[in-house]
Parts: sequence; structure tokens; C-alpha cells
Amino acid sequence: MTIPFKKYQNDFIKFLRSTDFSKAIVLTISIVVPITIFSNFGSLEIGISIAMGCLLSSPSDVPGSFKHKINGVLAAAFLGASSFIIAGYAAMFDWAVIPMLLIMIFSISYLSVYGFRASLVTFAGLLAVVLSFANLSSGIEIWQKSLLIFAGGIWYLLISIGWYFIKPERATEQLLAETMEITADYLRLRIRLLRSNQRDDKLQKELFQLQTELNEHHESLREILISARKTSGSSGYARKRLLIFIDLVDMLELAMAHPIDYERMRKSFENDEETLKIFGDFTLQLANQLEKIGLAVYKNTKLPKNQIPHDLEQVQRALQNFRNNIEIEEKREAMLLLRNLFDYQSKQAQKINNIDRILRNLENKKKFFYKEKEVQKFLTPQDYSFKTILTNLNLSSAIFRHSLRLALVVLLGYLIGDYFSVQNSYWILLTIVVIMRPNYGLTKVRTRKRIVGTLIGGAIAIGIVILTQNTMIYAILGILSLTLAFSLIQRNYTTAAIFITLSIIFIYALLQPEVLNVIQFRVVDTLIGAGLATFGNLILWPKWESQDIHNVIVSSLKANFEYLDQIDEYYHKKENLPLSYKLARKKAFIEMGNLSSAFQRMTQEPKSKQKDLPVVYEIVGLSHTFLTASASLGTYIRTHPTTHASSDFEAYTKAILFNLSNSMNILEKKQILEKSHDEISEAGQSLHRKFDKMAEERDIEIKAGKNQIDEQMRLNLQEAHLVTGQLEWLLDISGKIEDNVKRLNKKENE
Repeated sequence: MTIPFKKYQNDFIKFLRSTDFSKAIVLTISIVVPITIFSNFGSLEIGISIAMGCLLSSPSDVPGSFKHKINGVLAAAFLGASSFIIAGYAAMFDWAVIPMLLIMIFSISYLSVYGFRASLVTFAGLLAVVLSFANLSSGIEIWQKSLLIFAGGIWYLLISIGWYFIKPERATEQLLAETMEITADYLRLRIRLLRSNQRDDKLQKELFQLQTELNEHHESLREILISARKTSGSSGYARKRLLIFIDLVDMLELAMAHPIDYERMRKSFENDEETLKIFGDFTLQLANQLEKIGLAVYKNTKLPKNQIPHDLEQVQRALQNFRNNIEIEEKREAMLLLRNLFDYQSKQAQKINNIDRILRNLENKKKFFYKEKEVQKFLTPQDYSFKTILTNLNLSSAIFRHSLRLALVVLLGYLIGDYFSVQNSYWILLTIVVIMRPNYGLTKVRTRKRIVGTLIGGAIAIGIVILTQNTMIYAILGILSLTLAFSLIQRNYTTAAIFITLSIIFIYALLQPEVLNVIQFRVVDTLIGAGLATFGNLILWPKWESQDIHNVIVSSLKANFEYLDQIDEYYHKKENLPLSYKLARKKAFIEMGNLSSAFQRMTQEPKSKQKDLPVVYEIVGLSHTFLTASASLGTYIRTHPTTHASSDFEAYTKAILFNLSNSMNILEKKQILEKSHDEISEAGQSLHRKFDKMAEERDIEIKAGKNQIDEQMRLNLQEAHLVTGQLEWLLDISGKIEDNVKRLNKKENE
């Protein structure tokens, strides 16, 4: 077995250049500097308090616009300081501890209703409440320590801003590089599906996961790049990165749109697999080239040689050879499928060539204009009104349930620690706050990883303690472990948990001589906290995905409905691509990602709670296929000259949208409408007659000796073949979606 040293080397370089690692360096510096300085002046308590402020503020420092970065860290610093002072003074009175924990944990956690960034800010408040029980530095007043915590947040922000201005493009470059790599993986996976002889559910689930990751990266890039354009005007850097991003979004739509039908493609080329292999290999070459470009962006090295134009010429020759060696009357469908695939690959190659030229500063110098109001619509705004608080103030809200659950479990953890006089019992609370999430599946996964990481970290620490009792080594290992823990927490939680355990143990080893006791209590407290978090999610108002899966399916179907409706409207008008089309496409992709994520969470829940999982999986797969077919139809209409949309096309789209509407009506308990099959049957026959008539005309031309097809004839044949095929496919999928929705509804009513 060959060890891929080059891959490991590239992964290591990417890790060192990642924003996760640079952020961990910033945090380590901001923590170590005040502790070192103030300990030399005999005021270690001040240094620890400032370091605590840095620790509380750092989670909110995530990729996004510069304005959001500053606001997030400031909000976290303020919430951390205010939470600490309230919790600290309340803890001085035994009667006040329990109501304080209930009210503060619930109210702070509940602020997560304002979205992802708000949840990171609230994490600072939750940690501050927990750390108020740590009593690590009792030599100063609580209010003084609270001010120092806020000062620590400001100190961290200053270091972070300073680091940002050293390399302001680092986060953008990393996100772009990662998006290129995930897009390349997406291209490869679609080829694996094409080459699979049977339906592969595992590959399909991987495809769902990759699409969800791409949607998340696209959202982050939209925020960064559009904000950068707004603040810096038409700067060359921002303009070029926005152009690259647009090409990457188009690549996802193209990839979703082709190949058209795996089963149909394999059947058409069952006796000519070598030709299909040439085309499949070219898609892999496209993916490899895009990945190499992403790696060069990540490492800030020279771009790889662009072989795409040369490889595309070889594929074009393969297409011509296939055409020369077949009887077109017998292999017309295979030829049209191959032509459509070649057109798709040509467009993907063009996108990669565009990215290559932009990065080499060879792109067309034409100015890139956009309307500010239109572009802002592509960002997902967060509603920070008080109405959001009131709307979620009920048990049907996942955040409300989570906040209530978290408050009760933290209180239980506190009571257990207090009753059994557990040393460093706040570690139990810390574990609960870190592990517990709104859904059971994610909590279970984090619990497992946390326990495994803590046990491994504890075992490693015991080995080091046996080998040496040198406090200098403990200090060095503690700092290194702290840096690695924070840099890995988003990448590999198990490994991060190992280093978190090591850093805590070695830091405590500097303060307490009984290191083995520290390890023992760390492991025990983690096991107690993890157990409480898991069982809390299991028994306290659990929010199972099956309870809300109907709403998620409806949202995805509605987005698919709107996207196909926009394609229909554009086919009729065929003017400049409207903003409504682009927004409908974006929404369809995002809602499909949400549905895939909901299904993934459902599979992580207890078997007894996975209601109708096979039917839900079927609906998810069909919805994804429907979006793929819609994207294929829309892409073809956008990128090819086409005839006017016929009444037959209108009949098909009307029937397809009718099926989707009925599916939504079933899930929403609304009235189901009766459908008529006569009109669609006539439309189908009419479309096939048009194609057959054009095919006969072409056959007459061939018999007359005209082997070279006219461009217009070829385009008309392609359009008739693809549009008819896509309409029939979409109608079939929409019918199957309706059937499966009926099955799902019937099972729930039994």
C-alpha cells in the first residue's frame, strides 16, 4: 500500500495556512501575553481574568464581513462580562444560585434565536456563568474581574484586527480554495454515480452532504465578497474574487444539471463504454485541475499548468469519431446525449479557464457592474427585532426547548457536583454547555467524540506525567495543546478534545502538584457532564426531526416550484436573465440543502424515532433529482439559442407544477385537486411527433449524401430531444414525489 505523503504534506500546509490555525495563534498570544506580564508583577489574577475575556470572546470571531467581526467580538465581550458579574454576585447567596442558573442559562441561550453568529456570542455568556464557579482568581473583586474580562475581549479584538490587517484576504482565499476543492469533489462524485451499475445510496448521501457544504460556503462568500465590494468600491481584488465566486456558483448549477439521466446514459452506451469512459475521465481531469488551482490559492504558490484546452480538444475528437462510426438512425439518442454531455463539459471547462485567467491577471478588462440593491437581495438578512423573541417563546420552537432543557440540565449538573462535593465541579457544567445542542443527533455525536478525546488525552497526560515532573515542560505542552485545540475544534472535534484535555491538565499541573488527581477528576467530570447532556436531550422535550420533516419537505417543494416557474417564464420571454430567476435558483439550492441536512440528522436519532425513514429518504432523493432536472432544463435554455415555448411545453409545466402543488397540499392538510391526463397525453404525443419529423428530415439529408449537419438543424434536434426528455422526466419525478408524500401521510394517519 502506497502512503500518500504528498497529500499529507499538502494537508499539513493547508492547516498551517488556515484561518483556524491563525485564529488559534491569535488567541494563544492574547492569552499568554497578559498572564506572563502580570505574573511577573505578582498579579497573576489580573492576567488570568484578561485571558478569560479573550477565551470568551474568541468563538464569535468567525469568517464574515469586517463589521460583523468587530460587532460579534464586542457583543461577546460585553455579554461575557455582564454575565460573569451577575452570576458571581448571585453565587454569594445560597438561595440565589438555583434561580440564577435557571434564569441566566435559559435567557442567554435563548438569544440564539437570532442566528448562527448570535449563538456564538451567547456561548460567551454561558461560559462566563459557568466560569464564575471556577474561583480561579479570588484575590480581586467580582466587579473588577468583570471589567478585566471585558478588557480581555477588547485586547483579543485588537490582536485579531492587527492580524487581519497583516493578511486581510486570508479568510476569503481559504473559503474560495475550499469551495474549489468541494466543487471538485462534487464533480468526481457525480462521475462515480454515472459509473455505478446500480443505485448507490451511500454515494447519494455523500452527494447531499457535499451540496450542503457548498451552499454554506457560498453563503459565507456572498457575505464577505459583497460586503468587501460595498466598502472598498471597485477594487481589483474584490472584483476578481467576486467573478471567481460567480463562476463557482455556475459550476454547481452546471454540475447538478448534467449528466441528464444516469440510467439512460448507461443503457445508451452499454456496447460502447470506452467512449463514455473518455468523457468521464475528462470530468475527472476538470475536477483535478480545479482542485490544483484551489491548492495553489490555499498555499499562495504558482498556478498549475492549464491542460484543459488541450484535453477538451481530445474529447471533441472522441465525439467526432463516435459520430463517424455509427449509423445515426440507430444511435441518434446516444449521439444527442453525448453532444449534450460535451456541451456541459465545454461550459465547465470554460468556467475553470475563466478562473485560471482571472488568477493569472489575464481576464477581460471589462468592468464588472452590479446594482447594489439587487446584490443585497442575495444575502440572507437576520431579523434582530424583538418580535423574533416573542415568536419563538413557545414549546414548538427548537431554540426555546433547547434553552429550557439546557437550563435544567446545567442546574442538575450543579446539584450533583455540590451534593457529592466534586472537585472542580464546574467542569461538569462546562462539558454540558459545550456538548449540548438543540438536536439529539449532534449532541450524541459530540458526546461520543468528547468522551473519546478526553480518555485519550487523559491517557497521554498520564504517560507524560510518569516520564517527567518538569513544570517547564508542562507549561510548553499546555500552550502548544491550547493552540492545537482551538485550531482543530471546527475540523476534528475528537482530536480537539484530546488537546483541550491536555491543555487543561498541564495548566492545572502548574498550580497543583497532584497531577494524577487532576486527570482523574477531569475524566470523571467529563463523563458525568456528557451523560447528563445526552440524557437531557433524550427525555426533556426532545425535538425529533420526524416532527418537523413535513415543513422542511414543503419548503423544498415550494422552492422547486418557484424555480421551475421562473424557468418556464424565462423560456417564454428569453430576455436578460431576471433577478427573480437567480434568487429562485439560490433558494432552491439552499432549501434542498436544508432538507438533506434534516434527513442526515434524522438518521442520527434513535431508531424508534426515525419514523418512515425509507419514505423520507425516497422523497429527499426525488426532490434532489427534480432540482437536478430543473437545473438541466434551465441551463440549457439559458445557454442555447431556442425556439419559442410551445403550448405543449406549457401543458407539461402546468402538470408538473400541479403535482408539486398537490404534494404540498397533502403535507399541509389542504384540499387535493383532481388532475386530468388527456391534455398531457396529447402534449407528449405532439412533442414526440415534432422530434420524429425533424429526425426524418435529417435522415433524408443523410441519404442524399449530406453528412455534415447544419448548425440550426443540430440545435433544433438537441432542443427537441433534451426539452422533451426533461419534461417527461420532471413529470415522472413530480408524480413519484406525490405518490411518496401520500404514502408518508397515510403511514402517519394509521
